[in-house]
Amino acid sequence: MAAGGAVRGVGRRSRRLFDLFVAEVPWTVSSKELKEYFSQFGSVRRCQLPFDKDTGFHKRYCWIKFSTSQDVQNVFQKDSHILEGAKLALREQSRRRHSQRKNPSE
Repeated sequence: MAAGGAVRGVGRRSRRLFDLFVAEVPWTVSSKELKEYFSQFGSVRRCQLPFDKDTGFHKRYCWIKFSTSQDVQNVFQKDSHILEGAKLALREQSRRRHSQRKNPSE
């Protein structure tokens, strides 16, 4: 039974995603357009562009989830990122997933 758990754990690590926070997203840009733009730097797994329930517009920021850390680093190789005339503000996220936390007793 323990071997099955180890196999599942390895599978989760191989699917680990790396996040990029993007701010100053123009109102006219959609999540599809963001995903297409960032796919030039690597494999984009997901683009999360939150919307305001009251206004119906997106909140002008999003998270891009990549397959590997190298994909995220590829984004930062380019000096600036401009969509529809607006310069995007980028920040790499450093969120630790539950499976990456160390056991306090170690």
